[in-house]
Amino acid sequence: MTETWEDVNEQVKADWKEETTPFERVYEMVEQTHDGQSAAEIADRALVSEPTARRHCRALVNTGFAETEQDGQTTLYKRNTDRILMSRIRELREEVDRPELLDSIKEMKAEIRRYEDRYDVVSPEELTQQLDADETEGWDDLTAWRTTRQNLAVAHAALAYDEASHQLAV
Repeated sequence: MTETWEDVNEQVKADWKEETTPFERVYEMVEQTHDGQSAAEIADRALVSEPTARRHCRALVNTGFAETEQDGQTTLYKRNTDRILMSRIRELREEVDRPELLDSIKEMKAEIRRYEDRYDVVSPEELTQQLDADETEGWDDLTAWRTTRQNLAVAHAALAYDEASHQLAV
């Protein structure tokens, strides 16, 4: 008997449901949510009932992991981007020592300068104005440039966080 993709997907869902709690599944769905989603949408994706999703989403809001916004009468839930950012900064600070962080910042700045020189622009936003739809390499570079810029900002923040932590300890 040959399994179809639908069978495989159903098995993966069943395994995920068996190996995780409803809270863990709701947490994962909210963690992946950039744009607000209703409790019903999260429930569907997390394989839980809507009341269960709503209850867990409220708990995530109360802990600061998630935030809400209103769309008419509907409450939308999404991850708290400030909390995600602070987690990334703390993780980086713990995983990379100061000299490594300074070297990474230097490398990322050099990479950004290469993009600026290659395209004769000063920002990814300016590059989007110049690229044609079929310029695959340019769009790939644009994505990499934006990612590098984000990583540079996080690295700078981790460095500042580290400096502030040391100053407060004195």
